[in-house]
Amino acid sequence: MHRVQDWPACIAGGATSPQPRCTALRPEQRPERFMRRLDPTDPPAIGGYPLLARLGVGGMGQVFLSRTASGRPLALKTVRTEFGLDPGFEQRFAREIASSDQVRSPWTVSVVDYSPAGHRPQWLATEYVAAPSLADRVACDGPLPESAVRALAAELAEGLRAVHRAGLAHRDVKPSNVLLARRHPLLIDFGIARAADDTRHTGTGGVIGSPGYMAPEQVTGGISAGPGDIFSLGAVLVYAATGTGPFLHPGEDPSAAQLLYRIAHEEPVLDGVPQPLAPLLAACLEKSPQARPTADELLERLDARPGVWASAPPDPVPFGAVAVAVFGSP
Repeated sequence: MHRVQDWPACIAGGATSPQPRCTALRPEQRPERFMRRLDPTDPPAIGGYPLLARLGVGGMGQVFLSRTASGRPLALKTVRTEFGLDPGFEQRFAREIASSDQVRSPWTVSVVDYSPAGHRPQWLATEYVAAPSLADRVACDGPLPESAVRALAAELAEGLRAVHRAGLAHRDVKPSNVLLARRHPLLIDFGIARAADDTRHTGTGGVIGSPGYMAPEQVTGGISAGPGDIFSLGAVLVYAATGTGPFLHPGEDPSAAQLLYRIAHEEPVLDGVPQPLAPLLAACLEKSPQARPTADELLERLDARPGVWASAPPDPVPFGAVAVAVFGSP
């Protein structure tokens, strides 16, 4: 259960009331921008967990707000039916989710439950974290300052180090999979991403992954391991620092195919990246997996100090207000 002090300051001040008190927020920062009412076609519950609202949708499926019988908030993610057409996906899904739950670190969310064999759609329930994603933060308030990008880099490198030491890889590090929680940024969804890694194409032939943040070896059909996560981390940090991915040019809207070609064949665009960070991010974005630093090497080069993230500017996007409004006081 989230504690009041873990939520943004504007939320903590009103957490004793079921109505959030964030009256100074701009329209694009209000909770309704990040949460939708259920559609009439949505089921009332999945796996025995009631569905309360829609949190989002992505390449892997739909995300709902839910809760346990005791009132613990959950993010319940359903997996697109196309993946169920692969006869091996169900076993991989269960195996990878179980493996993910072994990575207990401050930089991951805990798995609460997942679908039993034969259930359609397949689903995964994790703890709900009252925090915006990096994508939401940058969309609302623009790029992060250099100090916050550096702190974010160190925290996410710590998170990936924990994943890699467990013999795993995330394989879908992107801005929407990074939650800017108060104590630590969180990496989410890596179990589902790994389960889908062997299912290379959807029913329409699309590559599994997030164009713009995939590693070159993913683009060309190879296996993405730890070095692939480092490449994706570099791309995420460029986005955090500039508001644009490293393979985008200002004012354009390229197709997924164009982005994938650039990742495999062109150098990243680092215009706008603070100069002290540019060499490190360029190293993360090397085409060759062997040329990229490991998570350990990243941390050494960042010379990170404990507690730096806590001093980074707090995010004003009121995800905590949503939790208070739906669940009441924690």
